[in-house]
Amino acid sequence: MPLFKSLASNSSSLFSPRDARMAIQASSYKVLSQRTASSFRSMNSVSLLYLRGSSSVHVPSLLKTATYSSYSSDNYSSSSKRRSRGPVMAAKKASEAKQEDGRYKHTVDLPKTAFGMRANSTSREPEIQKLWDDNQVFKRVVDRNNGGNFILHDGPPYANGDLHMGHALNKILKDIINRYKLLQNYKVHYVPGWDCHGLPIELKVLQSLDQDARRELTPLKLRAKAAKFAKATVKNQMASFKRYGVWGDWNNPYLTLDPEYEASQIEVFGQMALQGYIYRGRKPVHWSPSSRTALAEAELEYPEGHISKSIYAILRLVSAPATSGTSLEDFLPDLCLAIWTTTPWTIPANAAVAVNAKLQYSVVEVHSPLEDVSKSKQNEKGRLGSALKEQKNLFLVVASDLVPTLEAKWGLKLVIKKTLLGSDLENCRYIHPIDKRECPVVIGGDYITTESGTGLVHTAPGHGQEDYVTGMKYGLPILSPVDDDGKFTEEAGQFSGLDVLGDGNAAVVRFLDENLSIIMEEPYKHKYPYDWRTKKPTIFRATEQWFASVEGFRQVAMTAIDQVTWIPAQAENRISAMTSSRSDWCISRQRTWGVPIPVFYHVQSKEPLMNKETIDHIKSIVSQKGSDAWWYMTVEELLPDQYRNKASDYEKGTDTMDVWFDSGSSWAAVLESRNELSCPADLYLEGTDQHRGWFQSSLLTSVATKGRAPYSSVITHGFVLDEKGFKMSKSLGNVVDPRTVIEGGKNLKEAPGYGADVLRLWVSSVDYTGDAMIGAQVLRQMSDIYRKLRGTLRYLLANLHDWKADNAVPYCDLPMIDRHALFQLENVVKNIRESYESYQFFKIFQIIQRFAIVDLSNFYFDVAKDRLYVG
Repeated sequence: MPLFKSLASNSSSLFSPRDARMAIQASSYKVLSQRTASSFRSMNSVSLLYLRGSSSVHVPSLLKTATYSSYSSDNYSSSSKRRSRGPVMAAKKASEAKQEDGRYKHTVDLPKTAFGMRANSTSREPEIQKLWDDNQVFKRVVDRNNGGNFILHDGPPYANGDLHMGHALNKILKDIINRYKLLQNYKVHYVPGWDCHGLPIELKVLQSLDQDARRELTPLKLRAKAAKFAKATVKNQMASFKRYGVWGDWNNPYLTLDPEYEASQIEVFGQMALQGYIYRGRKPVHWSPSSRTALAEAELEYPEGHISKSIYAILRLVSAPATSGTSLEDFLPDLCLAIWTTTPWTIPANAAVAVNAKLQYSVVEVHSPLEDVSKSKQNEKGRLGSALKEQKNLFLVVASDLVPTLEAKWGLKLVIKKTLLGSDLENCRYIHPIDKRECPVVIGGDYITTESGTGLVHTAPGHGQEDYVTGMKYGLPILSPVDDDGKFTEEAGQFSGLDVLGDGNAAVVRFLDENLSIIMEEPYKHKYPYDWRTKKPTIFRATEQWFASVEGFRQVAMTAIDQVTWIPAQAENRISAMTSSRSDWCISRQRTWGVPIPVFYHVQSKEPLMNKETIDHIKSIVSQKGSDAWWYMTVEELLPDQYRNKASDYEKGTDTMDVWFDSGSSWAAVLESRNELSCPADLYLEGTDQHRGWFQSSLLTSVATKGRAPYSSVITHGFVLDEKGFKMSKSLGNVVDPRTVIEGGKNLKEAPGYGADVLRLWVSSVDYTGDAMIGAQVLRQMSDIYRKLRGTLRYLLANLHDWKADNAVPYCDLPMIDRHALFQLENVVKNIRESYESYQFFKIFQIIQRFAIVDLSNFYFDVAKDRLYVG
């Protein structure tokens, strides 16, 4: 939707075919006349529709996107090429041309218009946008419309840096929808927002300080610097969004750092806590050693190419009670359990080995490999361990289906001596390979398969979600001898102080191998969770955290998903799968810049104090003073009256809320808190990655407290790639900066400034439900299309310079070709409206192209030229 279209008058509805017929037949709606009293020419009656009064037709609005018309300034004036024969002839010819100039001009009615061929976007667009701001055009149009409300709720981008092309795609798509709804006479409410808390901003602040400044940084100083940085970034990003031509309530945006917003967020937290959906527990969570905080699933990424050091290890059985007539006593003490793990550093925290009760397992006798086989294995990626060196008689328990696979991988002959079910292995006991304590064999879940490994799973409840669930079932200890920096604690004994993802991992492997517990070590390439901010690997680590119990309202959430309209339709499958399978939501973060979890802990017992009275009191304080009050006010001041005499017994919690809880509370802080807004919103529109981000966090908080989704419809768009289909990366040099697209780069020949209209035209041309591609060649094509659009509009406008409504004639008197053109226009408008309603903007782009190229430029304009100029 180019910028110049915004200057067209708004109307209650787009022009319909039925309206067109009635309008043309009625005297109040007239078309261009073939004859006029003031001129000899016959005007083209379909070059442009003119409708007086409160007409709902605005041609610039209808022509939403580009055409391929090829008219240039040569269409409006002609010049002859003259050949001069020497200086004298040249002078003579020039003199004659001067005398004859204009002699026949009065006999030809040439087009005239002040609408230039060149857009001069880099200078004109800011002038137009200033006009919008100065005259509050968006507000005035909204106030004038008298239809129903339309609320598109803005998902808040992080206020932590410059905008990228994904931001441009997102905001311009929203603006196209909002402008269409304005033309449909809706009162459009669009409040831009920003996510201002969290680690991204905190890291930006810390990176700007030297070591000395960091040491002197108190929590309040850090928060002040973070707030200053966030507000400055909001200002810069807002200017960019406005430069894209986006309309909105820019004078009253919502920021998650505003005291009113923070108070609403605490209220949502409090409601969930009082309903029993918030609890504190020691559970394994995704932990980022590089950020020193817990992470939610939405804060992870899984890059390709991660390689872990995997091991096949053995754990010696010491007891095997007979079950269902199955005895393993005959194989002791030479019987071991074979396990496989990609995280050897978790072996110190091992508490059990889990098996699948329904799988068949085998006791296999290990025959030493031939020398040549052994050497070949040593030369391959894997390395055979020392478990066989002093083992004369070795028996292993492995899944029966995996025996051939393991034979091939290890280069060993495995002879099956006995078979049994996984359930028969329950309660067998083995010796821990490091600290020599006895551990049990337990029954795990369906996560134990024969797709890889050995069919037996090393279980460390402190370092894995499935392990934790199994551990709870059997009352296993939750060991996690790892600190915030990802280093072993003293609890890990000889490995204390070592980095679990580095030398600590290698040390565990070396110890196991020296103690004859490793059959094979090999690199394993797989997807592994990384911190999406620091781009470094994470670990699973059990810590005391605050959780939202998704299980408590999962079914209500699934029902709410069914009641929402998802565009494209397959988006529903994605969010349904994510919601149905997600574990409890870890909502606490060990950072300073954020909204505090409003809890007090008893100094001695560490029991939390959090109830309706304490939450309401803190909410009241935050609404007036902001969340900084949690850091500068005393415990006595933060506690309500009835607890102040016990203030010395309590201390403030130091955790802050997950930023997804921040943005996920926007329906309460914005939609339910502003008079002109309401919840649920008509539409949410964000990238497809928000199925596990903002869409889901908003859904969960709303369902937990209101029992419904905060949105009626959700649209998702894909990512922006370069024109070859690759992800944009600074290292690859293929990043397309929207600012450069609009204003131009340092070298204007290589990177000219196209203006916001060309950028918006590109957005309207792509099928946003998939990934969109952009690059220099695509932009040149869009610029060419844009120029042709201007040429077509200029041609139409130029032929209206002396037309009056009194010159119109009835539809029935128009030539057949003119009536045919009006019929085509009716179909174009009808199809455009249908495409707007289904949010398929790329179809509008295609419709306009065909109409302009085939129907107008190639046929109608060409036929109508003679009547226009010399009729």
